[in-house]
Amino acid sequence: MTNQLRRRRFLKTVALGGIVAAVEGSAKCASPNSKVNIACVGVGGKGWSDMLETSVGHNIVAVCDIDLQRLGKAAERFPKAETYTDWRQLLEQKNIDAVTISTPDHMHAPVTMSAIAFGKHVYTQKPLTHSVYESRRLAEAASHHGVVTQMGIQHHATRRLKTAVHALQAGVIGKVQAVHTWTDRPGTFWKQGLARPAKSDPVPSHVDWDRWLGVAPERPYVTGVYHPFAWRGWWDFGTGVAGDMGCHILDPVVGGLDLGPPQTIWAEGPTPLSESGPTWCVVHYEFAGTKYTVDKLRVTWNEAGRQPPRDIFKAPSDWKGSDNGVLFVGERGNLFVGFPEMPELFPKGEFSNYSFPDLPDHNHYQQWTNAIATGGKTSCPFSYSGPLTETVLLGNVAYRSGQKIEWDSKKLAVTNATRANRFIRRNYREAWQIPGLS
Repeated sequence: MTNQLRRRRFLKTVALGGIVAAVEGSAKCASPNSKVNIACVGVGGKGWSDMLETSVGHNIVAVCDIDLQRLGKAAERFPKAETYTDWRQLLEQKNIDAVTISTPDHMHAPVTMSAIAFGKHVYTQKPLTHSVYESRRLAEAASHHGVVTQMGIQHHATRRLKTAVHALQAGVIGKVQAVHTWTDRPGTFWKQGLARPAKSDPVPSHVDWDRWLGVAPERPYVTGVYHPFAWRGWWDFGTGVAGDMGCHILDPVVGGLDLGPPQTIWAEGPTPLSESGPTWCVVHYEFAGTKYTVDKLRVTWNEAGRQPPRDIFKAPSDWKGSDNGVLFVGERGNLFVGFPEMPELFPKGEFSNYSFPDLPDHNHYQQWTNAIATGGKTSCPFSYSGPLTETVLLGNVAYRSGQKIEWDSKKLAVTNATRANRFIRRNYREAWQIPGLS
């Protein structure tokens, strides 16, 4: 079958899947205590660990990757699994209950939406999507089809973050007046601030470059510049530092303080480039207050090693700090939580009589597979992780537009700076249209 005919058949099947689900209701969960049949799209890098983690107690029945070397390694690990280089063919396999999606950012939404339309439960790596629009549509689709969903922010299930959120919501530091967040990326893991390479290289025989590009604009292959990991710094494929660490670090902020969508967002950094993310960026968000905060809350996001001034912390002079973390500034003191450091309260003397509760760790992956098998719930379903991803990606919108933006979440639009709206939604390549997203 030619690629064109296969794409037509696939799109027809996906579109029909939406109609069938609307008639039949929610996706079916596996029988209690039964094994879930899982397919994995993207099995290198983070996809490898996602595959191994979700396989515990369950069946990996299909694996897919555009890189034959990575696919071969997965096939050796799970010899009974069917192998694919095209995720669209994988989704047509009949015995699949659930799918993990661990591709580059630009393919998260297309694969996830298609899997949902086939009635499959989905575990999608962070960020949930490449664009704000995609996040909204995936959350709606997951609710409509009744599938079990989880976004891959495994820190969410840890004792560390649960402890921090418990302290916030118990009012240990009083109402939160401001939040500072920071990360050491990019630079330490990948490069940004780049111009598109002028050259092109032969595509390696083990890589299907067209399928790697997927919905993104066509461009030549260049050795070591995009695949397998450096894609994160390119706007066509990645979402920069926000997509890599924002969903982790802003998770206890958005979830712990029960924040709604941001109202105003603006950013500082080098002059935006059309192709690549900045070498550094600072994003400011303003949120309506909640019962855990003052009436209007500002959250500041710092990249590339920038951190709030040390005197804000009120920490001991010999405190080592963290390369990635959050500082909640409260009425009665401050709460710090790092990635991976445990929470601390400052000034130390003010909280000498307080002890953090002993909360349990949970496995983020097994939480998802258990929910499928038993009809339970996950802690990061798309109803939560979709809005979280929207908030994270709006920082990119503000930076790339070069404007202070006012966000109307109900309208899914920037209301004061219309040119920023072109970054809310993206166009897919003509041959890669996806029902519900294109």
